[in-house]
Amino acid sequence: MADQEKETAARQGWMGLLARAPEAALMALWDRVEARPAYDWLRAPETGGVMVRGRAGGTGAPFNLGEMTVTRCALALADGTVGHAYVQGRSRAKAEAAALIDALMQTEAAERIRALVLAPLAAQMAERAETRAARAAATKVEFFTLVRGED
Repeated sequence: MADQEKETAARQGWMGLLARAPEAALMALWDRVEARPAYDWLRAPETGGVMVRGRAGGTGAPFNLGEMTVTRCALALADGTVGHAYVQGRSRAKAEAAALIDALMQTEAAERIRALVLAPLAAQMAERAETRAARAAATKVEFFTLVRGED
């Protein structure tokens, strides 16, 4: 059972990375993959909306924050491996690439795909997050209270 949980967590990790990735970055890395397998659509890419829910402070009562556009699809490789994708936005090409990557990550091509696409994508996104955090930190204001005399 622990192996199944590890596999599920790993798949959630790469699917989340693909879902959040900027389209241009994902597609540039995906173009580096030469041997792409044939596949059949189980569900062609389709765009729709999902309700995003939030919690005040991360622990409060859930509330509807708003809607977000997503594109989803599902495909099957010739060997029967199924790949799914739910990506932010309206890009059918990004959804197709993400579903193919998901399927390939479940085959013997996983290490090659991880090295060519997932690892560089994760590094790019981490660098982007660090840059954004540094820009935000530069605007941080320190507030403090001065005590004026004693009563």
